[in-house]
Amino acid sequence: MTESDIEAVAAALRSDWLTTGPAVDAFEQALQLVTHSAGAVVMSSGTAALHAAYAVAGVGPDRDLVTSPLTFASTAYTALQLGARVHFIDVDDVYLTLDPRLVKEGLPSQASVVTTIDYAGHPSDIPSLREAVGESTTIVQDAAHSLGGVREGSPVGSEADLSIFSFHPVKSITTAEGGAVTFRDSKLKQSLSEFRNHGIVRDPHRLRRPTEGPWHQEMQSFGFNYRLPDVLAALGLSQLQRLTEFIRRRNELADRYIEALGELSGVILPQVRPGSTSAWHLFPIRILHGRRREVFEGLQAGGIQPQVHYFPVHLHPLFEDLGYKRGMCPVAERAYEDLLSIPLYPTLTESDQERVIEQLLSLLNE
Repeated sequence: MTESDIEAVAAALRSDWLTTGPAVDAFEQALQLVTHSAGAVVMSSGTAALHAAYAVAGVGPDRDLVTSPLTFASTAYTALQLGARVHFIDVDDVYLTLDPRLVKEGLPSQASVVTTIDYAGHPSDIPSLREAVGESTTIVQDAAHSLGGVREGSPVGSEADLSIFSFHPVKSITTAEGGAVTFRDSKLKQSLSEFRNHGIVRDPHRLRRPTEGPWHQEMQSFGFNYRLPDVLAALGLSQLQRLTEFIRRRNELADRYIEALGELSGVILPQVRPGSTSAWHLFPIRILHGRRREVFEGLQAGGIQPQVHYFPVHLHPLFEDLGYKRGMCPVAERAYEDLLSIPLYPTLTESDQERVIEQLLSLLNE
């Protein structure tokens, strides 16, 4: 947080708007420019953005949705809540994103939506996925990790039919809590905006009872209160002005990790697809030979907080109870056994990063 962020929030608090107002409009327009999309609709969280994207994509009963198990659970459970059948397809072993080859082989005949996850901030290969699924299948890009990433000149948010973003405090930018959906078809803006506002319609030309009175509004479809307040949109708009700086710093820190840890045995470092710029939301390394927990606890003991991303979604009890089983996605399951995310964020100092490096080297060279 900078003084400019605090001033933006204070200005919003002094304005005539607390909930959806001019700051939301400005934030959406700025996101549209950054993502080179046809438009953006901001939501109260990344999970709300997923729910809304799926709803307007037609996800529902008797529909099949394909996604990766290496993600936060909301990527899948929001589809389940809409009544869809969720199919997990494995990731590739290098970038840990949805494998287009396996998608093509395993795509259910009734699949209407494929959701790819930009794991750790690395942009998914949307053109290869499009080739695998055809034009009739909607591609949703779960870009919660990757705002500011670029694939061969195309910003994340510009290639998939729908892309979702998260503005949780650990993401590329923050609104404290919040999210957004971007899209390629500008006609989706209306349905997304209505979904975040209880499905309510106010346009006189669309009302079923237009003569009811000037106060009249109608709930014409299902929706929720997924609105993002102007106060938080003002924070996001301020933060978005520094997105390039944040991504540059994350890439600098990632490069330093790669240089320092590149020769370390028993470790696999993350890679970025040629021609892409990662947003480096995470720096997940793979600790081989069953030493992940030992290294995790060793870092903790030294005052460094690592994390693990993610326990495969299909192995959570909620999903096990629905019939999903271990062995369905062996690459993701094997990766989970090794994965360890080490600290990476724009304000990480070089001296603190050096502490992380030195402790990792010490632990792994024992």
